[in-house]
Amino acid sequence: MRTLDKLLAPHLKLAPVLVKRAPTLTLAFDERRKSRLAATLDNGEEVAMLLPRGTVLRDGDVLVADDGGLVRVIAAPEMVLVVRAKDTLTLTRAAYHLGNRHTPVEVGADYLKLEYDPVLADMLKRIGATVDQVSMPFQPEPGAYGGGHKHGHDETFAEDYALAQQVFGEHHGHGHSHDHEHGHGHGSQGHSHDHGHENGHDHNHDHSDHVHDESCGHANLHHHAHR
Repeated sequence: MRTLDKLLAPHLKLAPVLVKRAPTLTLAFDERRKSRLAATLDNGEEVAMLLPRGTVLRDGDVLVADDGGLVRVIAAPEMVLVVRAKDTLTLTRAAYHLGNRHTPVEVGADYLKLEYDPVLADMLKRIGATVDQVSMPFQPEPGAYGGGHKHGHDETFAEDYALAQQVFGEHHGHGHSHDHEHGHGHGSQGHSHDHGHENGHDHNHDHSDHVHDESCGHANLHHHAHR
């Protein structure tokens, strides 16, 4: 059994005749986002797909087998919802609500496409969108940080979350890290908790006197008692 273990980068242009001659592998979206998969090529050959975690295949992608052979990926038609609206605001609202639910969405110039879900279909109709159930290939937007869509339970979610936090910090000019460059005094004299902040941290008063300024995500007036 051959193993498909490499995805050719999109910028590597192959001779069209080579791509045309390559056997095809037709997969639905749920299968195209799996990095480990036992699959059957459209010519009947059994193969094993073993790609880097987080890989999401798209229609037209070319895979390379361990023997050097090529395989072209085809996005299979599947049951999806095509969302349209009479105005841009309604379509934008639809996109917002879907994004708020971490739903994989294919974004077109005048439509949104998502996997069939009757609950989401009802929600979209309630905000004024038109929803049609059809059978079409589905190619949702890739993840914002370079990978495909990831759920909270995916193995690579933590990596993307950490990257998102890093990007957020860079864009908001947070010069301090939460690996604590605070100079915690944990010496032999006990825990002095002298953080070295110039924000007037008073660490010698009662816990009942907590004042948390939540407005900027950091409490600059933390009255932490360590009694």
